[in-house]
Amino acid sequence: MPHSPSPAQQREPVSTTVAEEPPQLAAVPPAPGATISHSSPGNGGETDVLAFAQAGDHHAFAQLYALHKRRIYSLCLRMVGNVAEAEDLTQEAFLQLHRKISTFRGDSAFSTWLHRLAINVVLMHLRRKGLSLISLDEAMDPAPDEGPGRSFGAPDLALAGSIDRLVLQRAIDDLPAGYRLIFVLHDIEGYEHNEIAAMLDCSIGNSKSQLHKARLKLRDALRTHPRQEDRR
Repeated sequence: MPHSPSPAQQREPVSTTVAEEPPQLAAVPPAPGATISHSSPGNGGETDVLAFAQAGDHHAFAQLYALHKRRIYSLCLRMVGNVAEAEDLTQEAFLQLHRKISTFRGDSAFSTWLHRLAINVVLMHLRRKGLSLISLDEAMDPAPDEGPGRSFGAPDLALAGSIDRLVLQRAIDDLPAGYRLIFVLHDIEGYEHNEIAAMLDCSIGNSKSQLHKARLKLRDALRTHPRQEDRR
C-alpha cells in the first residue's frame, strides 16, 4: 500500500503575500569530518535527500534549502516584521541546520524539527533585542479580567469577517512575541497544536491557551479599527 503523506505534508499554509524572495543560501564549508558524496540524490524523496545531506553532500543540502526556504523565511518575516532581519535570520537558521543536521534522528517530521530550529533562532534574536516574551509555560488559568474559563481552539468569529489586511498585520505585529508565535504557527502556517507542542517543547494545552489569548488580544485591537466595508 502506498505511504500516505502526513497531515503536515498535505497541508498548504494560508495564502498570504510575502513581498520579498527568500535570500540565496550563502556558501557553507563542509562540516568537520564530513565526507562529500560523489553520488547524487537525484529526484528521490526528501528522506533520500536528507540522508545525502547528513553525509555531507552539498548538492543535497541545497535541495533541502530549496524545499524549505520559503516557509522558513515567511515564518521569520512574520515574527520580526522586517525584511532585512528576516533574511539574516533565514540564513542563520540554515547555517544552524548545516551544523546540526547530523543530530536529526527522525523522532519527528524533518519540517517540524527544522521549524523548531528556526524558531529558536528567532526567539534568541528577539531576546537580544530586549523584547519581552510570554512564557510558553504560562498557567492556563484565566486572568481576572477574562472571566470564567473558556473553550480553547474554537474559531473566533470576530476575526473571521472581512478585515483590512494591513490593519490585521499591524495587530499581529503588536502581539507579544510568544502569542504572535503561536498565532502565526497555528492560524497562518496551519500547524496543529500537537505539532506546535513538539516544535516548542510545550504542552498541547499551553499551545491552545496561548492561541486563545492571542485571539483575545487581536479581537480587542481590531475593535478599535472600522471594518473595510464600514469605511465605504
